[in-house]
Amino acid sequence: MSIHESNGSPQSLKNASKIKFEERRESLTFLGLSLPAILAILIVVFLPIIWLSSLSFYNAAGELSMENYARIYESALYRRTFVVTFQISIAVTLICVLLGYPLCYWLTKLPDRTASILMIFVLVPFWTSILVRTYAWLVLLQRNGIINSSLMSLGIIDEPLQLAHNLTGSIIGMVHVMLPFLVLPLYATMRSIDTDLVRAAVGLGSSPREAFWRVFFPMSRPGLFAGIVLVFILSLGFYVTPALMGGGRVQMLAQRIESTITIYSNWGAASALGVVLLLLALVMIWLMHRVFGLDKLFMR
Repeated sequence: MSIHESNGSPQSLKNASKIKFEERRESLTFLGLSLPAILAILIVVFLPIIWLSSLSFYNAAGELSMENYARIYESALYRRTFVVTFQISIAVTLICVLLGYPLCYWLTKLPDRTASILMIFVLVPFWTSILVRTYAWLVLLQRNGIINSSLMSLGIIDEPLQLAHNLTGSIIGMVHVMLPFLVLPLYATMRSIDTDLVRAAVGLGSSPREAFWRVFFPMSRPGLFAGIVLVFILSLGFYVTPALMGGGRVQMLAQRIESTITIYSNWGAASALGVVLLLLALVMIWLMHRVFGLDKLFMR
């Protein structure tokens, strides 16, 4: 019997059908086990988004209209809110990079035990209420706070600096909250880098600085880019810290949504702002995916 005839025998066809049946049954079983989680995601995540989107098309009189989106486009106040939101988010992300990268690099040079102990201090913000941390910064940064009092007693300044209830205070408070979101993925990536590669580059004639930029830094970029994405996207929708540290002078999108509901009771306008914020976040994620390749970053 030829090979072709053997492969096409009834027994071979029966085995192939049995394998396909087992694969199909396994897929159905997996789908059945996943169904409760899928339904929970649909109810908890997608239904509120659909409800929010539907509300955005109703004006204050309860009529179907594009008035809410037209107001966002035409209003200088709303445009200013978007500009401030992106300014703060970009500033917070840049400062977190400038603080977090040297910190992670220094931690990788320490013994594992020492680095683990020091990482506890990075994780402390996760164990403390964000409200408590924000009020602590208000105590430190206010005109009669510890920082201004210390600077004045040392003769560095003659009058208190305006560090709270403004843009500066909002950025300082948000950096404190967001820094761990950059440090954790970056530190995990740096710890996985083989330092022998840097030593080999130095041994082959590169200077330590050149070895860092041509060997170590490119290998740390996945963690750095992952941290940048997390910090920036989370900063876009931040509410508590800028609301308290800004003292009402700094209005981000989340605060504008809250005031639109509590002061004006305009759920349609607030929903439109929420939809626009969601779309902006999705667009930023897509752009970062095109630049950084997020699918490759989070699969490492």
